[in-house]
Amino acid sequence: MSRQRVRSMVLAVSGLLIPVTFYYLSPYLVLQAASEGIASGSLVLFGAQLLFALGFGRAFCGWVCPAGAIAEGTSRLRDRPFRWRLLDGVKYVVWLPWLGVIVFLSVKAGGLRRVELGYQTWHGISVSGVYSLVVLAGVLALVVGLTLWAGRRGFCHTLCWMAPFMILGRALRDRLRLPGPRLRARSLACVACDACSRACPMGLDVQGMVQQDRMSNSECVLCARCVDVCPRHVLSLSWRRSGRQEGHG
Repeated sequence: MSRQRVRSMVLAVSGLLIPVTFYYLSPYLVLQAASEGIASGSLVLFGAQLLFALGFGRAFCGWVCPAGAIAEGTSRLRDRPFRWRLLDGVKYVVWLPWLGVIVFLSVKAGGLRRVELGYQTWHGISVSGVYSLVVLAGVLALVVGLTLWAGRRGFCHTLCWMAPFMILGRALRDRLRLPGPRLRARSLACVACDACSRACPMGLDVQGMVQQDRMSNSECVLCARCVDVCPRHVLSLSWRRSGRQEGHG
């Protein structure tokens, strides 16, 4: 099977499993658990995402994230690129105070005394009642609404509380020059057909990145759609260390 078919299948399964995994991604339950001195499954997952990004950047967003699955599915209803670049910073305005509250509640509770992966879940299943179903519906409406209003993966760009963990991990990876999957471009072979930019689920100006010979972007989710649609095979995804530039002529 093609790489994009595999990616679509994984995202579809992830989206269908949202009733099971929802609380493991919850920004609220991590606060409630921290106030009780508990490291919830969501807190463990957020930490795991940061560590994962040290090796794989934001591949979780492009290949596994259920919110990403819903956003890409919604884009089929109204497919337009995300152009509100100033809104990329909104997620940090949300993330930093939220992270501070987690730390504050943990300290107030006397520290995190135990780990409870299935915190507030019924046999590991998140959506097990009317309340959790209503909350899930609200979050899904937010993801769908932002995608329809702002463009492809509008939620990922603006309000996702998980993205900063992976962006931070990715930045640490590059600072430490650790190896990982990275885009690479033969910029002189580019014919400026713009197929890569049109295919990007994050609405990035991939063609501009190729022409500038700089393929590193914190919003790139390593889905490789740009690689797979390029008619001249200008782009590639390879495992290597970072350099001053991510492309070459």
